[in-house]
Amino acid sequence: MTRVLIVEDEPQLRRALGINLHARRYDVVTVADGGGALRAAAANPPDLVILDLGLPDMDGVEVIHGLRGWTQVPIIILSARDGQDDKVDALDAGADDYLTKPFGMDELLARIRAALRRAQPNEDAPVITTETFTIDLAAKRVTRADVEVRLTPTEWHLLEVLTRYPGRLVTGKQLLQEVWGPTHGVETNYLRVYMAQLRRKLEAEPAHPRHLITEPGLGYRFEP
Repeated sequence: MTRVLIVEDEPQLRRALGINLHARRYDVVTVADGGGALRAAAANPPDLVILDLGLPDMDGVEVIHGLRGWTQVPIIILSARDGQDDKVDALDAGADDYLTKPFGMDELLARIRAALRRAQPNEDAPVITTETFTIDLAAKRVTRADVEVRLTPTEWHLLEVLTRYPGRLVTGKQLLQEVWGPTHGVETNYLRVYMAQLRRKLEAEPAHPRHLITEPGLGYRFEP
């Protein structure tokens, strides 16, 4: 059974999440604070974490950092914080998805399924080699001059989507919906920020990119 760790300090919501996921044959572990989350994850590593940011003993972003020190388990944030800065901070820290409260259970379940699918290794995925860097899609690893480049989950997901369509335009709306979820589609500032970060990490000349190309007013293109 797929093990899901739920980190939520509100008792009623914690219980409701546990009941709904257990009914769908997930092995559920629930805790009420950050310290309990880190201990539970270390004792029995989960396959996915659902994490509230407003915990009584520490901020949820600290929990993300604690987990990311040793595991790449998918982390879905479930929080009442709906500010852009909160979302960016959580995603940059290593969260894979962000859902604001109140939320629909069907949407949460769909995001869980999507996160688990993305986490499955694809042994047939290719290795893409450019003049500057190499992308191992199966290992989810990027190297430059034989040195691994550390990407955040959001940066990796953005790069992964672009590499599915080599040489082809991927619209901004498509990128936003694939990386940030179906409710997004107009936040082009997200794309500008993350593409700039990817270019700084991967391009030989970030100001004159060779592989991560902007198509003004349309979207982006990956050139191998």
